[in-house]
Amino acid sequence: MVRFKNRYVLCEVVSEDQRCRQCIEDRTLGLAVRDAIARVHGDYGLACCSISFTVKYLNAYTGTVLLRCRKDSYRLLCSALPFVRYLESRAQRYPCFLNTLHVGGTIRTCQKFLIQYNRTQLLRLLQNCTNEEERQCIQKSLLSCSLTEEQSRSGDEEEDDGTE
Repeated sequence: MVRFKNRYVLCEVVSEDQRCRQCIEDRTLGLAVRDAIARVHGDYGLACCSISFTVKYLNAYTGTVLLRCRKDSYRLLCSALPFVRYLESRAQRYPCFLNTLHVGGTIRTCQKFLIQYNRTQLLRLLQNCTNEEERQCIQKSLLSCSLTEEQSRSGDEEEDDGTE
């Protein structure tokens, strides 16, 4: 049996409108990317890219998207991504663009890159603070993010069900 090699393209949805990120869905993003591929490369490019094209991961809160395609056609995909100009959701168009961050052979390499990328972005954010109060506010908000808070919230719901 032959194994088909894939490439994973890690992208970031950049939009000035905050509602755009909240309304992102896998299907709308996939359709927008397929439409851009069809406009740029025609039927041939669309056929090559759509063989194993999927949206593997989408985080609407951070705007992070992981796309999968065949190794042979990832260049067609990457060249069409700048032509995604808007996302359409619930009969509304939100202007945005996709910023390609990384192209990797596995999901794990993309995850490692994303961790490093987020660390550098955090350092840039902390360096751009104008005073110590802003810096402490950012650090406090990061330290307050933990799994125990989420578990305690979901624990209240579990008690209602009668299971723990």
